[in-house]
Amino acid sequence: MHLLKFDWNPVTGIDIVGNFKIHFYSLMWVSAFVLGLYIMKRIFIREKVDLKYLDPLFIYTVLATMLGARLGHVLFYQSELISQDFFSIFLPFKFKGGFEFTGFQGLASHGAAIGIIIGMYLYRRKHKYKSVLWILDRVVIPVASGAVFIRFGNFINSEIIGKKSGDFALGVRFIQDEYYKGQIVKITGIKDVQKAYNAVTNNPKFQNLLEAVPYRHPAQLYESFCYVFVFLVLLYFYLKTEKKDQTGFLFGLFLVFLWTIRLIIEKFKEPQGDEYINWFGLNTGQWLSIPFILIGLYFMFVYKPKSKVS
Repeated sequence: MHLLKFDWNPVTGIDIVGNFKIHFYSLMWVSAFVLGLYIMKRIFIREKVDLKYLDPLFIYTVLATMLGARLGHVLFYQSELISQDFFSIFLPFKFKGGFEFTGFQGLASHGAAIGIIIGMYLYRRKHKYKSVLWILDRVVIPVASGAVFIRFGNFINSEIIGKKSGDFALGVRFIQDEYYKGQIVKITGIKDVQKAYNAVTNNPKFQNLLEAVPYRHPAQLYESFCYVFVFLVLLYFYLKTEKKDQTGFLFGLFLVFLWTIRLIIEKFKEPQGDEYINWFGLNTGQWLSIPFILIGLYFMFVYKPKSKVS
């Protein structure tokens, strides 16, 4: 029996003109970067780092995150795009089956993590005021806060949905995941897509369509709430302990906490993409998380810097 259950059928964006639409998911990314910039500015001021280094750090972080996330999704989950719709990999448009503005879609957090690490290395090569691990130890704090927004954006989009929740206390029916745009228009005979979706939840004539939608775990919300915890833990260790001065510790703590959460919550998610794996009961996202956890443990408990870099 569900103690809390609801139907999720939101407006996912604002129509501007033609196929151009401002997606709330894209706004979540913007919010993540803006908040991250503010947090990093406070860190720079706190540690008396010249703010002239902040803007290039922000640019490197944005580019590294977006490119890494996009390429990671394509390589890990949707490699067919390389041959079928190549330009959609780098542009916020879909070309196959008709031109459409899609915004930022198909982004993988594992790819984003790799992209950020590479991006900070390249940034450090040009701006040598601190070590790359000093930068990573601080950057992971705003990155953790940004992850909260991204997973909530996935919830708005009814994507990365959870498995059927059965008798679990919490269940959500993702209407827009169950019935795709063309399908819902064809079934209801209503040409306006959003009105067609609304008819499923509000018009008794289409209640059979609603009843066919299973209740699922809101895995995106599970993950988003857990990332709030990761952010607060990192902030505590940075502000209240001496661990911020242990090179690599905060970076390692971030990797261990965030990817352990991902390892667990993947159990509640439906497989992503057409190229997912399932080895020894672990899926693609879980296998990709394990190396990050091991690297994090190394930086927390084993790594010793060769020399202190001011």
